[in-house]
Amino acid sequence: MDPLSKRFDLNLLQVLEVLLEEENVTAASKRLNLTQSAVSKHLARLRVMFDDTLFDRTSNGLKATPRALELAPRIRALSRDLDSLVHTPEFNPMESQRRFKIDALETTHSLVFPNFMPRLLLEAPAISIETRIWDQDSMSRLVRCETDLGLAYREWDKRSKLHMSQLPPSIHCAQLLHDETVCLMRTKHPVRDQKWNLNSLLHPRHIQVTFEGMNRWLLDEILAGKGRRRDVAIAMPDFYSAMTLCEQTDLLLCAPKRHANRLLPHFDLTMREIPLEIKPGAYALLWHDHFEEDQGHRWLRALICSQMQDVY
Repeated sequence: MDPLSKRFDLNLLQVLEVLLEEENVTAASKRLNLTQSAVSKHLARLRVMFDDTLFDRTSNGLKATPRALELAPRIRALSRDLDSLVHTPEFNPMESQRRFKIDALETTHSLVFPNFMPRLLLEAPAISIETRIWDQDSMSRLVRCETDLGLAYREWDKRSKLHMSQLPPSIHCAQLLHDETVCLMRTKHPVRDQKWNLNSLLHPRHIQVTFEGMNRWLLDEILAGKGRRRDVAIAMPDFYSAMTLCEQTDLLLCAPKRHANRLLPHFDLTMREIPLEIKPGAYALLWHDHFEEDQGHRWLRALICSQMQDVY
């Protein structure tokens, strides 16, 4: 192979960057103002350059190969550095058509998005948001710069595996809302009129809502330290379904207080504080250091944080 054919062509940098973001030749060609044929030819050159297919075709578009995912943050960083050599681009939210990817906990869809989206739609009518439920791979996606932002829950209690100090060093964090865990039960539950203590909490069986691939909460870690545990009858993926089941059975449900308060008007349920000393945690906005100085990214982060300041 001719060594000249593997020299990095800076003219292809933007093509690769956009293909990594769009994962679709048609969408990439529109953003680049090129024909699909031209983009395909550029991709062929990139494959020779990196000696890798870079993308596999699927029914949903292009799927980046491991090599392409490895290159992605370096390509973005190089692109940013090259841009800064020429000019500092101005971000105009009224004209921007940028699409941001956010991995978000289920609870933040009702606690956070309704507070900033109305303002976003006014200030940036052409910007779009793509959300995905936060799961056990979301932090890795943030570290690889595959998502712009994360909306997750992190603890301040040092007994937690999700303590704020355990965030990767490349991840920045802004706290949005503090919250705590409460216990829900049907209004006519037998323990409702009894003395409420740890035994009252642990005697009935429980519904457990899992998130981030974890089936144990901070509460469970604290109980384990005391030689106690909850008897979980069923694990479920979302709180609305769990509250529906809680209303119809004698199962107890531990849930974040803010989210529970939003849903309680729709259910015949009673709330009780957890009879343990647990330091409240916080919903947090997370992003990679790569985006720290990105003007559009900074604008979105500032918008979200400002709209959450006066909540509750």
